[in-house]
Amino acid sequence: MSLNERQKKIIKDLRAHEEVGVDKLAIRFAVTTQTVRRDIGELCDRGLARRIHGGARRLESTSSIGYEERRLFNIEGKEKVGRIAANLVPHDCSVILNIGTTTEQVARALTKHSGLVVISNNINVIQILRDAKLRDLVIVGGGVRRSDGAIVGNDAVEFISKYKVDYAVIGASSIDEDGSILDFDSREVAVSRTILKNARTRILVADQSKFERSAPVRICNLSELDYVILDGKPPAEFLSVAASCGARVVTEETFNA
Repeated sequence: MSLNERQKKIIKDLRAHEEVGVDKLAIRFAVTTQTVRRDIGELCDRGLARRIHGGARRLESTSSIGYEERRLFNIEGKEKVGRIAANLVPHDCSVILNIGTTTEQVARALTKHSGLVVISNNINVIQILRDAKLRDLVIVGGGVRRSDGAIVGNDAVEFISKYKVDYAVIGASSIDEDGSILDFDSREVAVSRTILKNARTRILVADQSKFERSAPVRICNLSELDYVILDGKPPAEFLSVAASCGARVVTEETFNA
């Protein structure tokens, strides 16, 4: 479900100010306080804000402001990708998710599943799935990167290496048209590579902005992925490379076709 115009303005206010109040928002938008509470409730349910008495607060518990900004960027596209990815993952299987604002949306969509074993190096994903009907929820051991809640480093790599899962869902910072999947932090890349190595089906989730960014460290190539799920049609060269190596590119249009 898309954000309505009031909710978009509330998000903008939360970016500029730490908190927003129900009464002031009701006056500003000329609606009832119940309407504002409903708007805020939906934002909190979608992980975009935190409820406080009389209003909402910007999320900062495990993430830097920079990570919060990325979480809010193109939220509707990321939610769309998350729903598609969750539809590819059946009930009663094992899945591992890495750090990323898009993988968090996959986790939200997976809350409707049952019987899953979920492993993650993303503290935010663990929080999202804590109350879901899972068979097991496993947090990767290792040092926590405080800026975004990622667990990275050699301990995390060693921990993940002990598992073999049915599905891996990873995000990335950059996608090259030649099929290179890239990121910035070599420690994070090492974790992502290990996740892919220890999964039977490998899924990349991303929004189209990743084609506009450049990052220096290679996670993998398209040939090492089974699915790439995007919020829109990618560049023609990328589609050509995907077709040549057998990676399936999925968008909402192709998924519903």
